This record gives sequence, structure tokens and C-alpha cells, in this order.
Amino acid sequence: MAFTISDTEIMAALSRVKDPVTGLDIVSSEMVTGLQTERGEVTFLLVIDPKHGAEMEPLRQAAESAVMGLPGIRKVTAILTAERSSANQNQNTVEHGPVIGGIGGGKRAPQQLREMPAVRHIIAVASGKGGVGKSTVSVNLALSLRRMGYSVGLMDADIYGPSIPRMLNLKEKPVVGDNKKLIPVSTYGIKVMSMGFMVDEAAPMIWRGPMIQSAVRQFLEDVDWSDNGAPLDVLVVDMPPGTGDAQLTLVQKVPLSGAVIVSTPQDIALIDARKGLAMFQRTDVPILGIVENMSYFCCPQCGSRSEIFGHGGARAEAEKLNVPFLGEIPLHPLIRSLSDAGTPVVVERPDSHEAKPYIEMAAKVAEVLKRKAVA
Repeated sequence: MAFTISDTEIMAALSRVKDPVTGLDIVSSEMVTGLQTERGEVTFLLVIDPKHGAEMEPLRQAAESAVMGLPGIRKVTAILTAERSSANQNQNTVEHGPVIGGIGGGKRAPQQLREMPAVRHIIAVASGKGGVGKSTVSVNLALSLRRMGYSVGLMDADIYGPSIPRMLNLKEKPVVGDNKKLIPVSTYGIKVMSMGFMVDEAAPMIWRGPMIQSAVRQFLEDVDWSDNGAPLDVLVVDMPPGTGDAQLTLVQKVPLSGAVIVSTPQDIALIDARKGLAMFQRTDVPILGIVENMSYFCCPQCGSRSEIFGHGGARAEAEKLNVPFLGEIPLHPLIRSLSDAGTPVVVERPDSHEAKPYIEMAAKVAEVLKRKAVA
């Protein structure tokens, strides 16, 4: 019978670890949050003051060692996350009209967004709902931009359902560099960071809003996105579906170069896509365009085309809203099978009919970024 460790035992072990700044144990001082245990693998956050961030790596290691010493523990992941003081939080507050549902007034109040010197352009790939293939679009967009010669990073901000590691067949865990920042995992020439590196694939992420906000902030601020010391050309951010905490944290913290909205052709998906698009518009984020995913099915045996979910809805929506239409991506078994295998279609079959829409989409996005650079 497998040995089962309780949360109480884990917290007891962590209570023996002292914060070097205050001298208090990390449990009584409420530094430990987000504890998850799944089949002997433990994950938790250590909430620290950002001004002490550079000296807290030994504390993180001590916390991991304390839990690793318990019977039945196979793996421990402690993640440092920096909470802002109340004064700073007030400075960063953004006033919004009601944006969920895509109805309501008001753009965000003027604010000073934090520049990211290590990144020239940040692109959010978003959708109003799940199941539209947003992560597949994000991966192939990032890889297509890399094929064009850009230095590219891919940030998986879908905290609840991080799928990027599987789609790129990545199993490594990021390490902390000499500058005390996390070093992204590299593959196919792009830099990748995901919560999927930190937790077990099957473990449920039962996190409240502040924890999601902290994770997104850490991925933005505590990861070394630079390209061998030079600024990264493009950071593609795979957003979670909807218009929640992760999206608002992103638009409040850094200046986005734009957003790509992913939808399928049917009306029910377009209704939700409008909500995501409205959120970015109301927060002054440029819309780079709408892409219609699963636009049609092409039978691999006979070559016939079937419009399973309808067709042309995203193009019509783009025209109606006066935003660019980035293209139609087919529903094809090759895209699905290569994504499941961790060898995306623009890498494995770059000259195929299935890869062409992603590459053309990337060219349109790159053209917008060039105009922004000139401006």
C-alpha cells in the first residue's frame, strides 16, 4: 500500500524553515500558499517581498529540501512569487467598465505600464472560450515567426490547463540562472515557459485569482526572456480562455503590441470571441486580427472538403468589427497528430497545405510589428 502524506505533515515540515529576513518560520508568517499534493509530488508557492527576491533562492531550496525529507515524497517544486505592497498595488490599480460579456463602458484609466527591456514585442493569443485550438495556434505562430528569423519566446499563461509542454514534447524543469531568474526551456529555436513544467500533468490546479495573478507576474518579471543578452524580438503569450484574472494581469502589467483572437466559425464560438476582443479593445490593446480555426475539414483519403462548423463566420466578424482577418486554418488529422506527438506541423511539414495558413498568419503579424517598430 502506497504511503500517503497529509498537508498537515507537509506544513509541519515547512514550519521548521525560517525566513532569513524576519527570522519567523515560513508557515506562521503565511508565506506558504497554493499547496498541492498528487501521488507523492508536492507543489507550493512562497510569497516574498519583491525587494528581497534576489536573496530568496536559498530559502526556496531549503523549503524543497524540508518537504523532500518526508516519507513517500518523490518530487517537490517550490515557486517564488513576489507580492506587491499595498501602496504599490494601489498605484497599479486599473479602473474598468464591465468587460465580461463584451458589454459596458469605459476604457482603462491611464497608467504607467512596466516595460520589459528583455522583449521588444508581446503578443497575446486569446479566445473567448476553450476548445477552439488556441494553444495550437500559439505554438505554430511562435514557430512560424522563428522560421522568419525572429528570436521568439512562448509563454503559456493558461494556468489551469497548460498544454504547451505536451505540444512541444518538453519534460525538462526550468533552472535558476546566475541572475536569479528562471531560464526558459528551449526547443525548435524558441524559449518556452509554462506552469506545466512545475506541476504534474494530471494534477488539478485549484487556484484563486490572486495566485493566478502572481504566477503571470512571475512569468513576466522573473524569467530571463533575453536572447543571449539582447532583447527577444517577440514573446507570444498563450492566454487561458475567457476574460479573467490572467488576461487583466497581463494588460495591466506590460504594454502589449497586440492580440490575436482565435475562433471557430460557428455562432456560439463567435459570441465568446467578441467578449475577448472587446476586453482588449477596452484596455487599449491593438487587435492584430482574428483567425478562423477548424474552418473546414479536408478528408485525408478522398480530399473532399466539409464545413463541419460552418464557414466564414470569423471573416465576417472581422469585417464587421473592422479588424484584420488573419486566415482560415483547416481541421485536419495531421495537425492534431503532430501536435499530440510534440512535433508541430510548421516544424515537421513546413511545406504542407496544413502549415501554410500558420505561416501566412505569422507574416501578417510580422508586418504589423515592423510598422510598429518604424513608428
